[in-house]
Amino acid sequence: MASSPARIFAALNAERPPERATPVMGRAIVIGGSVAGLLAARVLAGHAESVVVIDRDDPRTAGARPGVPQGTQLHALLPGGFLLLERLFPGFREHALAQGAVEAPPAGRRSYLDGRLKVVVPDDADSLAGTRPFLEGLIRQQVLRLPNVETRTARATGLVFDGAVTAGVRYDDGGTSGVERGDLVVDAMGRSSRLSDWLERAGGERPATRRMRVDLNYATAMFRRRETDPRPTLVMALHSPAASSDVAGAAFFAVEDGRWMAMMAGYGDSRPGRTADDFVHRLRSQFPPEFGELAGNEMLGDVRTYHHADSRRREFHALRRLPARLVSVGDAVASFNPVYGQGITAAALHAACLSRYVRAKPDPDAPAREFFALQKVVVDAAWSTSTSADLALPHVDGPYPRGHRLRSWVSRQIVTATITDVAVARRFNRVVSLSAHPNSLVTPGVLLGALRANRRAR
Repeated sequence: MASSPARIFAALNAERPPERATPVMGRAIVIGGSVAGLLAARVLAGHAESVVVIDRDDPRTAGARPGVPQGTQLHALLPGGFLLLERLFPGFREHALAQGAVEAPPAGRRSYLDGRLKVVVPDDADSLAGTRPFLEGLIRQQVLRLPNVETRTARATGLVFDGAVTAGVRYDDGGTSGVERGDLVVDAMGRSSRLSDWLERAGGERPATRRMRVDLNYATAMFRRRETDPRPTLVMALHSPAASSDVAGAAFFAVEDGRWMAMMAGYGDSRPGRTADDFVHRLRSQFPPEFGELAGNEMLGDVRTYHHADSRRREFHALRRLPARLVSVGDAVASFNPVYGQGITAAALHAACLSRYVRAKPDPDAPAREFFALQKVVVDAAWSTSTSADLALPHVDGPYPRGHRLRSWVSRQIVTATITDVAVARRFNRVVSLSAHPNSLVTPGVLLGALRANRRAR
């Protein structure tokens, strides 16, 4: 393993599945068929004779699935996640664009902070826009084409253990109960994962859970896209906590089927845009001109709302007693304030951790501590990026890490500099998109550059 978190992070971002892998296990079982589970299945398909994905939603289900309550809300495939998916599925970009995805190169993205237009970083990586069901469907198509991957529509009800080794998954398919036995089990059950309960029920430990309450309220609406609409395919406008606004921010993306997808967010008691009239009024009155132009388009359907109570992480890496042949990925381990768009990219990095772990041919009868150590680097990075911003919100009351006041001041200087300075914005964008470790941002050189940029701007 690399010696520093930054180097581990860089190696994970460069991870590629082997072109020809010799199977090191018979059957792998993935519980959960959302993005994290599908990407885990993709990785394991190169190392197992067969992979089965158990999910309560039929894999052929189109549109937002019941098991993904946030599926109707705006999602972003960050540039870092886009690059990772291209490595997992060579040709993913061309396939996605052929299916109707909309590419968002740097010149096609526009971002505002407190009403000030931020500089464009011309050499940033491209991002991809589409609805969550569409993006998930693209990934599912790629995974289910693999000859050794199959699905089972059923509800997982527990685990089977042979001593200290995980041996399989109990399931109920709505009329029949059974056991799927395998050589590795992956928990990808999302925020509502029941793995902690199953471990405790089997006489083991349940991982400690850390939470940070954010009380985010989302409202998302669709608009018809016209050929005369402005060129940017992705526009964001954020309000800093110091700004006097009850709206945290808004964004709109061009998505498949000739539509715009627009989002508005608020915290605590602020629930902006819950009705069509309020949504359109705020687009016109509280945001830059592009949002007012969007409001003139026809709204398609109703406004959809979603409440995200907290960010949370389960500390599997700290368990003293951990069954062998068992790992957990995606939101089942850590889920963050969705306003930062980290979810799909974090899931792809968890898949990179799994790839790196299995390629090392670990002892199958020992707990997967090497995997959880790799994953902790990813979780720590995403957690620090999102929660450091959340701690600046007036309604969030900690817990505050050591040195919070100094870190907060440094963060404000860097974020402010991203409005006018390309070099600082480039480094910041790579960290926010999970392409680089946060340690690469908080350096004397970056801080000095930020202070100079802010002095020039004043």
